[in-house]
Amino acid sequence: MAAQREPNSRLRDIIDATGCTYEALAKDIRRIAAENGELLQTNKSAVSHWVNGTRQPTGRTGQYLAEALSRRAGRTVSRTEIGLRAPDAEIADERDPVLAATDLGRADVERRRFLAVAAFTTAGVAMPLTHDHEATARMLRARTGTSVVGTEDVDVVRQITAAFSAADERLGGGHGLTTVTAYLADTAAPMLRGRYPNEVLRQAAFGAVAELAYLAGWKHHDLGQEGAAQRYYQVGYQLACEADPHGHAAWMMRALAHQALSLKQPRHCVDLVEGSLARSFGHVDGQTEALLHITHARAYAATGEKPAAARALLAAEDALLRDDGPQPSYSRVSGPASGTVASHTARTLTDLADYIGTEQQHRDALVRWDPEKYKRVHALTYADLGDSLATQARADEAVAAWSQALTLMEGMTSGRTRKAITSLRSTLSIYQRRRVPGAAELARRAREALA
Repeated sequence: MAAQREPNSRLRDIIDATGCTYEALAKDIRRIAAENGELLQTNKSAVSHWVNGTRQPTGRTGQYLAEALSRRAGRTVSRTEIGLRAPDAEIADERDPVLAATDLGRADVERRRFLAVAAFTTAGVAMPLTHDHEATARMLRARTGTSVVGTEDVDVVRQITAAFSAADERLGGGHGLTTVTAYLADTAAPMLRGRYPNEVLRQAAFGAVAELAYLAGWKHHDLGQEGAAQRYYQVGYQLACEADPHGHAAWMMRALAHQALSLKQPRHCVDLVEGSLARSFGHVDGQTEALLHITHARAYAATGEKPAAARALLAAEDALLRDDGPQPSYSRVSGPASGTVASHTARTLTDLADYIGTEQQHRDALVRWDPEKYKRVHALTYADLGDSLATQARADEAVAAWSQALTLMEGMTSGRTRKAITSLRSTLSIYQRRRVPGAAELARRAREALA
């Protein structure tokens, strides 16, 4: 750890302005590190050393510190503002989404430090709200190359995305990640520099690559690598704006909000989803609109706005009843809209403490998804169903649901499934002491799954 000669007055002043104690700040840092898949032991003594200048944060801790202070301050606090240098290996934010997609994909393949140091930030959630698409569009058109891109080139990107999306549901986000990101960097993103016979094909190409970027982000999200996932979602949003600034761009706004809600960071989410609904109004089918409304409901529930959440739930159900056109490929990726709406209605009702309603919605979701095609979805839904049953003191049924979840999770490379298994172990330990039938065997299986 590099020593400093002087106290870090910038860091001290920001901490004082937020009004938090060193102990509270250290707890925030540990929580943010956990969001990004890292276990830290940061304590108040470490914060004191940073302020006194005797030590500096190492690894990604400086990013977590800046993010913790940003959340406390209600604004973006940079590492420079708190007297820290950005890591030398970090790649600066790229205004050109084609170059950004290429850099992200190469970083994944070459295992450079860029994605290793990337952290999820609440400020990053709001990126679409301030993005200047017109400036980006002018830059993209000014950098057009000479190679001609045809329909077959775009079709192949879509076919590869569809194939790896299907495999992702059965085998988890870790399956094929390097292949997906290498193809994004080496073939798909560079294709966007080409010349197109017409504007329709150009928009289709940007849309296809945006879907591939979304898949890369989703795979990182499934592995618990949230900083990388957020970067891919942001790039996917910028590419989607060039393809379809209404429906597809709105969907990518939903992706950023969805990720933040899954991390229990609802800041900006209501504004983001409201923006996506406004931009997509009159431009998307009922199934896609329903998926936007259900994310709106989750955002309201997460911020304690119960009446607004209830209205959004009804809006989602109403939109599902519309039969007004084909559902685009970018929103079909999550599976049947009815199943996704049921699943996210369950999560909304969980935040509203309606556990009976939560249980029913999880059961509805299970019958709306193909169990073979959407194996991971079924596994996570059974895990959530078990949680809702445990909350209702129905231990035997909870154990049965969790047992089914573990069976489906076998062979998956997924951070989300591991997290689900980890979360049920504390309840299982209680069930074992109470001699609930099947609890001991299930606890053994959970240990083996995590080994």
